Amino acid sequence: MEALLDLDRSSPGLGDQLAAALRAAIADGRLAPGTRLPSSRQLATDLRVSRGVVVGAYEQLIAEGRLLAERGSGTAVSSAPRSAPSNAGGAYLDAEQSHGGAFGGNLPPDLRPGQPDLAAFPRAAWRRAYERALAEATAQDLGYTGVTGAPRLRQTLADYLGRVRAARLTAGDIVVTTGAAQAFALVAHHLRQAGATRFGVEEPGSPSIRTHMLAQGLTLVPIPVDGDGLDVAALRAGDVQAVMVTPAHQYPTGVVLAPHRRAALIDWARETGGLIVEDDYDAEFRYDRDPVGCLQGLAPDVVAHLGSASKALAPALRLGWLCPPRDRLVSIVAAKAAADYGGPTLEQLAFADLLATGGYDRQLRHARRAHRRRRDALVAAIGTYLPGCRVHGVAAGLHLVVELPPGTDDAALGAKAHAAGLGPVPLSATRLTPGGPPGLVIGYAGQTPDRLTACVRRLSELV
Repeated sequence: MEALLDLDRSSPGLGDQLAAALRAAIADGRLAPGTRLPSSRQLATDLRVSRGVVVGAYEQLIAEGRLLAERGSGTAVSSAPRSAPSNAGGAYLDAEQSHGGAFGGNLPPDLRPGQPDLAAFPRAAWRRAYERALAEATAQDLGYTGVTGAPRLRQTLADYLGRVRAARLTAGDIVVTTGAAQAFALVAHHLRQAGATRFGVEEPGSPSIRTHMLAQGLTLVPIPVDGDGLDVAALRAGDVQAVMVTPAHQYPTGVVLAPHRRAALIDWARETGGLIVEDDYDAEFRYDRDPVGCLQGLAPDVVAHLGSASKALAPALRLGWLCPPRDRLVSIVAAKAAADYGGPTLEQLAFADLLATGGYDRQLRHARRAHRRRRDALVAAIGTYLPGCRVHGVAAGLHLVVELPPGTDDAALGAKAHAAGLGPVPLSATRLTPGGPPGLVIGYAGQTPDRLTACVRRLSELV
């Protein structure tokens, strides 16, 4: 094992290095499915690291579905990420959202989910990145650089997604889009062109994403979500050709797709020829531990991975990306060409600069610290002013769900809260079918801890 796991002891983050080395060994087959790994104590001794480093790496990969831990049997490589065609390598084609006036002022609704902290946009860093991009842009960069996006950004994004989200892709697998909204529209158009008619959506789920799919004439099939994420048994019974999931932090419930559900979902796609549409909308914002790796890294042959810079930077940049399976890429690129023949190149080059120079990582670190303080303040305020309510979901993202007492009309409460300038979304509004416990989806990224406390106090007066 030690030969497979070459760690740089002069650099920090030995746990992250170990997790990345194990991921790579699993992905390229050096650690085959079923391989039994050493105990955490033994591997720590072999690698001359603390046992906590090994335990943390094992736990991370267990959460991602790459490893399995069974009582009395130790830890082994999962059979889920079995050998499959990868989007990595080979020539690539050069033919190239909110999920969801304030009282005492004119601010947007204080508790609206999906709203990032726009006041924290890194204006100085973005200006420097844009100026460098403008100064270094060639004459060719100012022309039609290709509908899939600026090559420099696609390469930088491929490096970033591989490093941070454990994705398996190259620059040629990425289509730069006008935000996540265009990515969803391209996927929906592709599905209709391929003859698909039924599209699975999480229940509860994002109303705005459903709008994109409905606009393309797809029939929406609600697939229930429980404490382990999407119910794959219900998915199998739904007779759909594709399904949208938010595995890292489900919208709106906040649960993480469990390892056994990840494996079952990938099995469903490979057995049926179905497509998994992975919305990685706020996966970089996890506050209690490292986020799990993306589904695309486990199964690039059946997962269309998409994301955007809207939550970490600002929606106004209109910067998103779509990484479809290779056998679906030609169709999606054709749809992109028909839509706009490429996005704003200078903004793409500036974003590439921000990624390459570490400015994006610094912004994420700053945002995580701020968001955690705000979430903690919101949870504390709910405990004080809404003691009969339960908070759901892991410590992640830009929103949480508050389950209201049985019998509460969350739609009526949501209307009163909206009139008061608060703007939480009723949980019932995120369902296609009636039923389920009442609740509110509450955003917290854009307000200070004191403001959030005041908002919850005001909300308690409306209940």
